[in-house]
Amino acid sequence: MKIFIACSKYFYSEIKRVAGILEEMGHEVSYPNSYDDPFAEERIKSMDTEEHIKWKGIMMAKDKENIAPVDAVLVLNFEKRGLPNYIGGATFLEVYKAWEFGKKIFFYNDLPNCSFTDELIGINPVILNGELGLVR
Repeated sequence: MKIFIACSKYFYSEIKRVAGILEEMGHEVSYPNSYDDPFAEERIKSMDTEEHIKWKGIMMAKDKENIAPVDAVLVLNFEKRGLPNYIGGATFLEVYKAWEFGKKIFFYNDLPNCSFTDELIGINPVILNGELGLVR
């Protein structure tokens, strides 16, 4: 299966470990847009508002090309600043795009308790509770 990993840039340090396990299982893995430079957005944001808007638009437009060719999206959702199972706005948009395309959606941990929990419930992802062996 081809799997796109989606997560907050604060969790990029976990991607290599998870991707390695998935690849050992025979899956092909693709990575988030700024995986090689996780904090590019902060740098651009601090320099120029217009450039940040342009950059953010480019990143959101890439969701389609990242998600269309894959079979599934795996969301890595860990604790961030005391918030369990965190996902941010960009990750939510990737989840929604995967749902629009009819892709399988997996969450590494339980759904977060946030302002869009109901929407995530409606998307009906598979909750792995850390068990990557359930990715099929």
